[in-house]
Amino acid sequence: MGFAKQRLARLHEVMNGYVVRGELPGAVAAVSRGGETHIEAFGTQAVGGTEPMRRDTIFRIASNTKPITAAAALILVEECVLRLDDPVDELLPELADRRVLARPDGPLDETVPANRPITLRDLLTFRFGLGVVLGDPPIFRALLEAGLAPGVDVVDLSIDEWMRRLGELPLAYQPGEQWLYHTGSDVLGVLIARASGKSLPDFLRERIFEPLGMRDTGFHVPADQLHRLAPSYLAGPGGELVRRDDPVDSPPKFPVGGGGLVSTVDDYLAFYRMLLDGGRYGRERILSRPAVALMCTDQLTDQQKADARAILGESAGWAFGQAVVTRRVDLSTTPGQFGWSGGLGTTAFGDPAEDLIGILLSQRAMDSAAPPKHFSDFRTTVYQALSD
Repeated sequence: MGFAKQRLARLHEVMNGYVVRGELPGAVAAVSRGGETHIEAFGTQAVGGTEPMRRDTIFRIASNTKPITAAAALILVEECVLRLDDPVDELLPELADRRVLARPDGPLDETVPANRPITLRDLLTFRFGLGVVLGDPPIFRALLEAGLAPGVDVVDLSIDEWMRRLGELPLAYQPGEQWLYHTGSDVLGVLIARASGKSLPDFLRERIFEPLGMRDTGFHVPADQLHRLAPSYLAGPGGELVRRDDPVDSPPKFPVGGGGLVSTVDDYLAFYRMLLDGGRYGRERILSRPAVALMCTDQLTDQQKADARAILGESAGWAFGQAVVTRRVDLSTTPGQFGWSGGLGTTAFGDPAEDLIGILLSQRAMDSAAPPKHFSDFRTTVYQALSD
């Protein structure tokens, strides 16, 4: 099992085309199958820059943080520090005794009591009652005004203040009722820190990053490595790429579990290889095989998947911290494939049936919830390159 050399050349041609046309400043792509791994860098780290993109370039991986946070929570479940269906009230008192909007689009003062407490499972599956609420209902405006709206920007609040503000708002839906993107992972990061007695950065470093050799993954880039951090860009009104941030080397006040990490292609490949190998990486075991299987199994009802179609698409459900493909609808959707994408330009997947990993890191932020063409083209060219 591996890749066809001539078809890998097609992957190069397609992805390099995005750089040549100016749609991406650069990118780093990795494909791995059956012990064969190919990694290639395209373009430059910055628009108009001369520094070439490199294999060790550091990227903001945004929502590709979510599967790592979910894995950290399952480590604590395996140690019986946390349990999937226990209420989180003791460790997250801000979320105890919740009120729920009488109507998701209704006023904030029209509420009913929650039917039950919020559980760890609710946070992992994004069904705890808050997150991305489509449209512009009062609850979403309240999240925005409180500085709690889901997004890719650094949260300028302390952890305790963020939780206090979240606890002051009603839930949009009853716990377990509806899939709402993102916020569950941020709350999950707080739960991991309080349950373990360590900060989220320290817990991830000790239990995941160091055992996997992920030396360049964390919540900030040290000052002496900032030259390796690729700037992040947005598409301007005319399609031009506009720089959206400047590198900083100070740790964030709130290291968010939903999107705060930076990483490299080799680091993220190690994490996905661990998942594809059932929780083992070399001599290290991060999770048990049953825990990884659970993390990669769809947890949503048919109705919840239908309601989440604007974000998850036509062929996927949601497991723990990542999507999972439920049916084949094109060349790159294999049932059982798991993975997710980051809003600042990164995407990754693992396919157990093919023993396949694909990772693409770029600097161009997504324009909408729909995957950009370079994401879908990357996945298509990865699958067409399989040797058998």
